[in-house]
Amino acid sequence: MPHYTKDRIIPVHTLIPFNVSPGAEYDGFVGWVLGLMESLGEVGVGVAVLIETFAPPIPSEAILPVAGFLAYEGRMSAWGAWMAATLGALIGGLIWYAIGAAVGRDRTRRIVGRIPLLDHDDFDRAETFFARWGAAAVLFGRCVPLVRSFISIPAGIERMAVWKFSLYTFVGSAVWNGIWIGLGVAFGPAIKSILENWSGLISNVVVVIIGLVVLGFVLLRVRKRLRQSRVAVSEPRTEAQQD
Repeated sequence: MPHYTKDRIIPVHTLIPFNVSPGAEYDGFVGWVLGLMESLGEVGVGVAVLIETFAPPIPSEAILPVAGFLAYEGRMSAWGAWMAATLGALIGGLIWYAIGAAVGRDRTRRIVGRIPLLDHDDFDRAETFFARWGAAAVLFGRCVPLVRSFISIPAGIERMAVWKFSLYTFVGSAVWNGIWIGLGVAFGPAIKSILENWSGLISNVVVVIIGLVVLGFVLLRVRKRLRQSRVAVSEPRTEAQQD
């Protein structure tokens, strides 16, 4: 059974409120992530998926294969991780459903627009998706980034039966989570061989890619907000000039 030692703890661990040691056989960021996931256990997988419901830039597709790989190595239960992830998605969906039902369309749309890095278009896309596909949107929307975070809102606004919403959300999330965790388990031998030889290099590449993706996402959203602000400011002036 692989074990952890304390001789390779990197400075990042000081930001976490508990001791997390990377796997002794893996270096850098990769080892730290594996150690973190193992320390959190199956419950941590569910919490991570729940957080993704409210922070879409953190994709579950980057979390679930790690859980699958740990299951392959015997450090985590694949079934436990799958169930925790599915319950996390269901709880997050029910929270957004309750917000939509209690607050209503217009106020919910304003709330989403005020969340950092999100805007009204994210809500509008989810609403359009739901209007077109109805209950099926809840089922298949779990496989669409951003949409899966907000498809629950129009379902709540339209007062879709809670039991039906819960069933579709659970089934859709279960299938999606099962695919990604299953990939981590199925490709475990190949992943293990690659990490044992290249974990240091992969760690650096992963950190750079994550940084670029997050930076790109933030810049695009900030640029969009600034463009919308300029349009809002220029419109009154245009009307005044026409008068």
